[in-house]
Amino acid sequence: MTNMIATKPTIGYSDFDKLDIRIGRVTAVEDFPKARKASFKLTIDFGPVLGLRQSSAQITARYSKEDLQGKLVAAVVNFPPKRIADFDSDVLVLGASDDDGAVILLSPDRSLPLGSKVF
Repeated sequence: MTNMIATKPTIGYSDFDKLDIRIGRVTAVEDFPKARKASFKLTIDFGPVLGLRQSSAQITARYSKEDLQGKLVAAVVNFPPKRIADFDSDVLVLGASDDDGAVILLSPDRSLPLGSKVF
């Protein structure tokens, strides 16, 4: 069964190029009981230029804390911080929903330097 989602309007490459999407490695995972929906607090290392950033991610349906430790992820790093309960989420970790609506993270299939730009 295919996940049918309406497409958005066509944009130019310059619009996409405004996003700064980078590869980072999850270095710490904590439960986030204050979030409205089941979530984890992630600490992600984006290498020497961007350093450590934090994100709240609603990914508890398909991932355990142990699954996430050391995982490479793709994230938008140039959105403003978003306050979620008592936590500032600095980056948006990217994923897609499976047929059950659970989030599956976008992750490179090979090792990359931390902070690598996605294009």
